[in-house]
Formats: sequence, C-alpha cells, structure tokens
Amino acid sequence: MHETDFFAKEMKQLEKDGLFRAMQVRSAVGGKLESNGREILNFASNDYLDLARDPRLKEAAQKAIEDYGCGATSSRLIAGHLDLHAELENWLASFIGTESALVFPSGYQCNVGVLSTLAGKQDTIFSDELNHASIVDGCRLSGAHVAVYRHADVEHLEDLLVSVTSPGKRIMVTEAVFSMDGDLAPVTHLAELAQNHDAIFIVDEAHALGLLGDGKGLCRERGIEPDVILGTLSKALGGGGGFAATSKEINTFLVNKARSFIFSTGLAPA
Repeated sequence: MHETDFFAKEMKQLEKDGLFRAMQVRSAVGGKLESNGREILNFASNDYLDLARDPRLKEAAQKAIEDYGCGATSSRLIAGHLDLHAELENWLASFIGTESALVFPSGYQCNVGVLSTLAGKQDTIFSDELNHASIVDGCRLSGAHVAVYRHADVEHLEDLLVSVTSPGKRIMVTEAVFSMDGDLAPVTHLAELAQNHDAIFIVDEAHALGLLGDGKGLCRERGIEPDVILGTLSKALGGGGGFAATSKEINTFLVNKARSFIFSTGLAPA
C-alpha cells in the first residue's frame, strides 16, 4: 500500500469512529471574547482568571521583548538561562512552598521530562487511569512498569502497592483537579499511602493552580507536601510554560538528566 493510501484510509477510519479533529481559526483568545458585537464567556478556554489579555501581563511581556528580544535563543544549560528564568523560578518556589522550581518550555514537556527522568526500568509508577496524556507519555518513556489504578480509588491503589514487590523505586502520580471531569484527587489519602509504602508522590496541579488554596493548589489547601508538584503557567496564570516545584536535590537531578529540559530552548522572555 502506498503511504498516501495508508493515511487516507486512517483518516476515513477516524471519521467513521467520530474521532476526526480539525482546527478552527479564532480571532481572539481568553476567557472572554467579542463575537458579533457581544461579549461571551469562553468555557472552552483554560484562561480561568481572564489573565491572558490582562494589561499588566501584556505590558510585562512587551517590556521583556524590548529588553531581551523574542526568544531565549539557546538551551538554558548553554547560553539561554536568563535572569528572568531565575527570578520566575525563585518566585514559584516561594509561592508553592518548596525549596526549588524548574521551568520548562511547556507543561507537556515538564510532565514528560519529570516522569521519564525520575523513573527507570527497575521502578514502578502508580498512575490514576484518568491522568493527562502528558503523564501517560512520561510513564511510557520512562521504561518503568506502570500500574494503573481505577480513578481516585485509594483501595485499588493500596492493593497494587501491596502486590508489587519489585526492588526499584515506587512513584505515585495524580492530577489534583482532573482536566476533563473537574473532580478532585483524594490527595490526603494518597499522601498517607505514599508515606506508608515509601513512594515518591507527584501531583500535577495544572488545573488547580491559581484557583484553590489561595492560588497555590489543592495540596496546599489540604496541607499536603508531595515530593514533586507539577504546574503550568498557561492556564489560570494566562501565560505559557510548565514547572516542577521540588527539593533542591530533585531540581539538580532534573537539570542534569531531564532530556526535555536539556535539549530544549529556554522559555521565551515574554
């Protein structure tokens, strides 16, 4: 079969299954839009606080472009680590309440990089079945054994933790607010399980940051301190990029080992 025939066949199958996607051009972004002279609320947007077009953010972005240009121009480990990156990471660590933070060009790169770096072939990752695709892909790329537990089911997770006896590290990962259903992870119970079973606990606060716990996320609201908090700057905060808030040791490990950080141009100044 010629390759063009293969692609055409695949597209037809997607259409038949109701899974075909196409992009729609928009003339504006954000939580509030002008359409035919009317202001409408955009519930398909992740701009929860309507900050993407906030005058303060736009002014700061314009000043950054004026001072630094449009791109970081290099991997941060070579020549692309700007004082803006350091300032942002220090602020994030202070805001979230961790020793350090590391910013990635996108939330997807952050999740893939963190999970594929912290886990290896001898390890086991325990992942909620409704975790975001970036978490799923990070688990796959790590080469670790992945034990998927039923959504928010702490009893099923505990059964898996007891049954898995491999000698490697144990890593538990969950979203805080699940991106499609909007429900909350039982982070208090998950933290207890992580402690009882000597597991590294990772929580993705992408959809909770800016909204829960005085903006610091679900874990801070519940008084939970995971080993790693993942987050994004592209949703409630109205910008772009992702970050991992961690201990200094984990931060240094990621800087030296996370391929999606090492081999990517740094986050753009704006």
